[in-house]
Parts: sequence; C-alpha cells; structure tokens
Amino acid sequence: MPVTVITEPGDERLADYRALTDVELRTRWEPPHGLFIAEGELVLRRALRAGYRPRSYLVDEKRVDQLGDLIDTAPVYAAGQAVLEQATGFHVHRGVLASFHRRPLPDLGTILAGARRLAVLEDVNNHTNVGAIFRGAAALGIDAVLLSPTCADPLYRRSVRVSMGEVFAVPYATLTPWPRGLEKVQDAGFTVIAMTPGADAVPLQRLTPEQRGKAALMLGAEGPGITPAAIRASDVRVAIPMRRGVDSLNVAAAAAVAFWELGRDDVP
Repeated sequence: MPVTVITEPGDERLADYRALTDVELRTRWEPPHGLFIAEGELVLRRALRAGYRPRSYLVDEKRVDQLGDLIDTAPVYAAGQAVLEQATGFHVHRGVLASFHRRPLPDLGTILAGARRLAVLEDVNNHTNVGAIFRGAAALGIDAVLLSPTCADPLYRRSVRVSMGEVFAVPYATLTPWPRGLEKVQDAGFTVIAMTPGADAVPLQRLTPEQRGKAALMLGAEGPGITPAAIRASDVRVAIPMRRGVDSLNVAAAAAVAFWELGRDDVP
C-alpha cells in the first residue's frame, strides 16, 4: 500500500484527525464511529500489539520511514507540519498519529471472574487523570478498571497518551446502573473500598487481610470526591494519612499510593 501525500488540510481523507484538541467534537465523533486516535509511535505500536485494528496512519512526511514495517497494514497519509497542524489543531511534535477501530468492551461478569483487585472510578472526567490512573493500574497490580457512566473516555487521545498506551493493557468496563451496580461487585466477593477524607475513614494501611483479599478501590473526581450515594454503597472507607496540613492528593497520585499499598505483599 503506497504512502499518500496530503497537501490540503481540508482533505476528506484526514476526517478522522480533524480538530483533535476539541474535546466536545471528538467525543461526538470518535465513540459513535467506533474509533480512537493514538499519538506517537510507541503508543500506536502498543495498540497494535494489543490487537486493535488500524484504520489509517497520519505521519509527518519526514518520518515516513518510522512506519516502514507497517505500510501494508492500513493506508498511510503523509503531510508537512503546516498541513498537520491546520488539520489537527495542534503541533504534532511526535510526528505520528493513527486512527484505530475500537473493540467491544469486555463483559462485566468476565472481568469480575478473572480479577483480584479492581479500581472503580466515579465521575473522573479529566482525561489526564484517567490516563495516569490506567498507567498506575498496569504498573501496580490492578487487574481491571470499572467506570461510572460519567467518567472520561479511556481511549480519548490524551488519556491514551498519558497512560503511555497502558489503557490497552488493563481491561475496563462501564458499571451500570450507578451506584447500584456496585452490588454486582460485592456479590462477586469484592470489598468495595471508598477513598475519602471523611471522619469515619481508617488509614489505608490498616485494611485487614480479608478486606485486601478481593479489593475494589473506589476513587472520585478532583474536588468533590466520591458522591454520598456511592460512599453509602461502599463496605469500608479509607484515607491516606497526610502531613503538614495537606488534605488530599491529586486523584491519580492517590490511586498510585493506594494501588501500591494493596499489592505490597505480592512483591517477590
């Protein structure tokens, strides 16, 4: 399949890559069309290894050789930086973009049957935080992530990029109805652990072995945290002990600390 040089930013063959910085537009375009965008060679190769099917590649014309071994897997469009920037809305400094087909999300029952530790995210609608949480989950022993219906899309370009492609390594599903769907998690034998600075929260490191055995760690959005309804649906409330009057951490940082704590006894 030959490389096609694109000279006009309005070329319809670049429709998948249009206005990548417009979150609202991309949200209306990508999931309904069953697509997502990967940015950077490392990330797109991880998507390929995870089994996602490429639809096309868009490359800085100076970097075509980087994809030499992928030329036959999908159409390759090459353009100069000026065209790339006008089409996408930003300076494509990594020089490589790819449009991929999404896959159906795994069945919740399958996820619950094969997991020991879960992260449960409620209303985490910042794509950077979602990507960082997935990266921490992959690195620190979380088997899967469950999302409330209002969470940000893990396959949005920024989430994928921040996760360094680890969103492809961690299974995830949307948990509905929310928060009543947490009953399904509890019925599968998991202890739902809510991270909150509430007065009844115990220090994270004091969780019992039984609570750690099959743990579903729930985290909320920056600022508001977990909603009262989800707190009531949890089994135990925990907090990370703080010093110097600090009351909280960024949700991705808090997630990483908690993930490590839950899995520390597994270190060989």
